[in-house]
Amino acid sequence: MAVKKDRKLIANNKKAYHDYLIEEKYEAGIALAGTEVKSLRMGRCSIKEAFITVKDGEMFIEHMHISPYEKGNIFNKDPLRTRKLLLHKREILKIAGQAAQKGYTIMPLQVYFMEGKVKLEIGLARGKKLYDKRADIAKKDMRREAEREMKIRLR
Repeated sequence: MAVKKDRKLIANNKKAYHDYLIEEKYEAGIALAGTEVKSLRMGRCSIKEAFITVKDGEMFIEHMHISPYEKGNIFNKDPLRTRKLLLHKREILKIAGQAAQKGYTIMPLQVYFMEGKVKLEIGLARGKKLYDKRADIAKKDMRREAEREMKIRLR
């Protein structure tokens, strides 16, 4: 029997789904300071401008903004500091190898709490062309229009 894991969403990167085609998703932990975790519990996080880099066999997230904790005073860290991602070595090598291919990048998709721990969902993504974006917008409009028609018919 599969146990459903409880997720509490903190931040979502909607822009990543609009600008990129997500091929694979991975879950990673983040090395954080105590005041950063408290700030995340209050929902103060943004990953819109964030990106992921691989250096010396380790993965880091850069430009992830975690607002300083109000009561943290001297223990607060820089809101935009580079944070280490916690993944197994073989996962890092696999993801880095796939990202080295032409047109692929590693994008942060969601930050959430799972069983009391902060997790980051990252995705192996390929950039969309302008016509792909237009096609997605057209599909959404058609689906919205169909839902509107169904709602009118049900009344």
